[in-house]
Amino acid sequence: MAVLRSIESRIEDLFEGVFGRAFRSHVQPIELARKLVKEMDDHRSVSVSRVYVPNEYTVYLSPKDRGQFEGYEGSLRAELGDYLSEHARREGYALLTPPLVLLTTDDDLAVGEFGIATRIAAEEASAEDVALLPEPPPAADEPQHTMVYRAEVPDEEPVRALLTMEGKSRPIAKPEFVLGRSREADLRVEDANVSRKHAAIRREGTAYWIADLGSTNGTLVNGKRVSRQQLEDGDRITVGATEVVFELPREP
Repeated sequence: MAVLRSIESRIEDLFEGVFGRAFRSHVQPIELARKLVKEMDDHRSVSVSRVYVPNEYTVYLSPKDRGQFEGYEGSLRAELGDYLSEHARREGYALLTPPLVLLTTDDDLAVGEFGIATRIAAEEASAEDVALLPEPPPAADEPQHTMVYRAEVPDEEPVRALLTMEGKSRPIAKPEFVLGRSREADLRVEDANVSRKHAAIRREGTAYWIADLGSTNGTLVNGKRVSRQQLEDGDRITVGATEVVFELPREP
């Protein structure tokens, strides 16, 4: 981090040393640099694997402020572009083209005021075209209608398995479904031989597994004691003296 701060400091010194002395009462180049970086950060667009940022920046200046840069405008634009490139490199941002900084005049601005507009441009205007333009180039097309999307809320997972105890069925609607004597169990078994948290049925992909949770009397599947076992339709689970039947719904 110290190296990056040193680089930024040198760039700022360059701006202030070359341009700052001449324009103390007007917009300072270093102010432009800092605000351009802020605009880059504020207009990030996150893609699947990249973070894109604008590659075209139009700076609006009052007539007097722009007039102060008359003999240095080309160099200033290049330095500002390099400053943005360095910031994008450090932050890992993606750019469609090297940053292009354009300066234009806005008669409504007072001395010391400036505005910045950004956009992601597919192609960079040529240096000859930019030099001939008193104002920033208009967009090639009008912005298209903005579609508003909202994140879809996933529906509740459909019931895929049931536990039947004493003639009553209970859907397994959680990734981990606990059987036990505790009031907090998903299927409460009122049996003195059942531990508070006796066993758990867990869904793993499309399969269901039962795992004993360190119970005192153990867990049986089809009469065989198990610590962990995949369940099949019709399996009979015994906890304490209580039998529970595991069922998968039939395909329609």
